[in-house]
Amino acid sequence: SPYLDLQLVAFPQDGYYRSPGAVQLLEKALDLGVEVVGGIPHFERTMAEGAASVRALCEIAAARGLRVDLHCDETDDPLSRHVETLAYETLRLGLQGRVTASHLTSMHSMDNAYVSKLIPLMAEAELGVVANPLVNLVLQGRQDTYPKRRGLTRVPELMAAGLTVAFGQDCVMDPWYPLGSGNMLEVAHMGIHAAQLTGYEQMRQCFLAVTENPARILGLEGYGLEPGCYADLVVLQAADAVEAIRLQPACLYVFRRGRLIAQTPPVVAQLHLPGRPAQVDFTRQL
Repeated sequence: SPYLDLQLVAFPQDGYYRSPGAVQLLEKALDLGVEVVGGIPHFERTMAEGAASVRALCEIAAARGLRVDLHCDETDDPLSRHVETLAYETLRLGLQGRVTASHLTSMHSMDNAYVSKLIPLMAEAELGVVANPLVNLVLQGRQDTYPKRRGLTRVPELMAAGLTVAFGQDCVMDPWYPLGSGNMLEVAHMGIHAAQLTGYEQMRQCFLAVTENPARILGLEGYGLEPGCYADLVVLQAADAVEAIRLQPACLYVFRRGRLIAQTPPVVAQLHLPGRPAQVDFTRQL
């Protein structure tokens, strides 16, 4: 399509080893041109089998020159530690910069001493991390009484360690999450709240988590506002990145390869106050 890029992942959703036929189907999908190797190690029968699936999937990606994106440790179980194996295999196979760990929700329950060793290993492996604030908050901690866990991975600590952290929508309208809009500013807004990242620079980091960082994790070429990049961009009715997250404003213009493909009139409220007629768009004036 001239309007949309898709990056396809060969994802054995019920487990690479656990789901009958998944091993063969994944190879077939890759033979057909699917460009990313997926997996879900915490769905395997045992922790050992989950670790074996991580090793096998990373070896397939290394042999084929592909990227890896695993649903990893999406559970409240603090003993689900497949990301450690993922980081090790990334280093062993020279896959740095090509491997993504999505969700990582078990990290919110892990022992702090263990995490203090785990995060440097993840940084050494140059893992990309995708947290999914909307869906993680809805699905995780559901069996807790109180206090109830938030269910989001350790976003501030991962950012501070220099890892490339992105926020994802994950589900839009399905049984896991019925309220998605596909608006990544909404995702960033929830990420700020869930991870308590309300410092100004932290909020700017959350804007990067739905723009530049996902592009880096996806390996997109020609992304950005530099000369020579593709002119794929959205013009928002906002003064800056933080205000864009705060207001989640209208997309005034959407360009694809330099061509205007969508346009929305500026949103303006007409006030009818006695003696004070006015218009307001709620944006901050620079």
